[in-house]
Amino acid sequence: MSPNAIGFALLLLGVMMLIAKIIRVKWRLAQKLFIPSSIIGGALALLVGPDVFGRIAGLFGTDRFAESGLLTPEIIEVWKTLPGLLISLVFAGLLMGHKLPSPRKAFRVAGPQIAFGMTVASGQYVFGLLLAILVLGPVFGLPAMAGTLIEIGFEGGHGTAAGMAGTFEEFGFPEGQDLALGLATVGVLSGIICGIALINWGVRTGKTTELRVDAEPSVAERAGLVEKERRRSAGTLTVNPSSIEPLTLHFGLLAVAVLIGWLMLEGIQWVESKLWADSFELFAHVPLFPIAMIGGIIVQGLIQAFDREEIVDVQMIERLQGFSLDVLVIAALGTLSLTAIAANMGPFILLAVTGLVWTAGAFIFLARRMLPDFWFERGIADVGQAMGVTSTGLILLRVVDPDLKTPAYQAFGYKQLIMEPFFGGGLVTAGAIPIIANFGVGWLFAGMLALFVGALAAGLLYFGRRPVAAAAEEPVTVAP
Repeated sequence: MSPNAIGFALLLLGVMMLIAKIIRVKWRLAQKLFIPSSIIGGALALLVGPDVFGRIAGLFGTDRFAESGLLTPEIIEVWKTLPGLLISLVFAGLLMGHKLPSPRKAFRVAGPQIAFGMTVASGQYVFGLLLAILVLGPVFGLPAMAGTLIEIGFEGGHGTAAGMAGTFEEFGFPEGQDLALGLATVGVLSGIICGIALINWGVRTGKTTELRVDAEPSVAERAGLVEKERRRSAGTLTVNPSSIEPLTLHFGLLAVAVLIGWLMLEGIQWVESKLWADSFELFAHVPLFPIAMIGGIIVQGLIQAFDREEIVDVQMIERLQGFSLDVLVIAALGTLSLTAIAANMGPFILLAVTGLVWTAGAFIFLARRMLPDFWFERGIADVGQAMGVTSTGLILLRVVDPDLKTPAYQAFGYKQLIMEPFFGGGLVTAGAIPIIANFGVGWLFAGMLALFVGALAAGLLYFGRRPVAAAAEEPVTVAP
């Protein structure tokens, strides 16, 4: 593959994103559903690719476009490689630039939120694995690892689903990535639709604290624009560009974090190969991105210890993360196999319905009993995040608490800092499939069931019965 082909594939992603943003600004349905431009761009790439335009061209005997649609095989090959690379950058920066809280402070502010969030995440495994054991395996012949797809697609999102491609391939379930990406798309859309419906229900029944009447977002907010009077800088120049471009400096920090994660993973895999690889292999199949997050924590620890001049700007890190995630989503959706989803439509629908019913049901029936104060505001953020991505949760939180007067934003931020290394693309997500392959589905199910019962009991019997005073502390910012 020539360098020009690689460069053109990258440039085409930028064109797709620009067209998608124009569609987002002009298409009212996309505005009402708050559909991210990256998903629109991914859908556009999918339409002009081999599974849609290519198949239509093949029906008319146009062999020129049948193989790859309006794209080329080289472009598709580059796009398939990008998600696995970019997801490591996204995860490496999740905690970078955010001051790491002390365990005591995080537990005091976000303990109930952690219990509820862990209940939702582990429940996605419990109900997904039950579905796989009782229905997907016996009826549809899918492997037990299909039960992990709800958490990977919903809690993890497009980035995690794309980053798990190598793991699915290694264990003989390549269609798992396509199903996970499809579930992630369902989750993002359902997160907004269900979330807005739940907010309207909460307002009508008096369950919200701050929102007493229906609040309509402004036209600019729906279009994804920022009014001139509310615009802010996307980053701060903490170093002189004549010495190094600030964006380059922050990219270097992310690169160091990824390299630290890679060295850690290589070291763990080497130890595993020497000690117990003959019996079973676990870390040999773990992808890089959750370990890159640990690399990011190490870099952040060094930043807190030595960055006296405060040259690390969290907004710069977030811009790099956002760029990586936008490109990742378009590339992943653009190479999504609709054939794999169509061949497994029954399991796909069952997984999607199970995930939606459990996540929404947990909010309706458990949030008020596990979250001692401002349960609606706290819980709605978790619902959006557990169905889609962090930004979905924050959108719903800003709708129900527009001035951030409740402690929900801070509690949600601390909860994300503590849970992200494990669920939603963290170590638990990455290790689930290797655990099933090496030890059997029973071990993972038992572990998730124990965690589910423990988190549920902590929320219902401890946090839910203990009122928590709203802490007037500096809010924690959360990367989208």
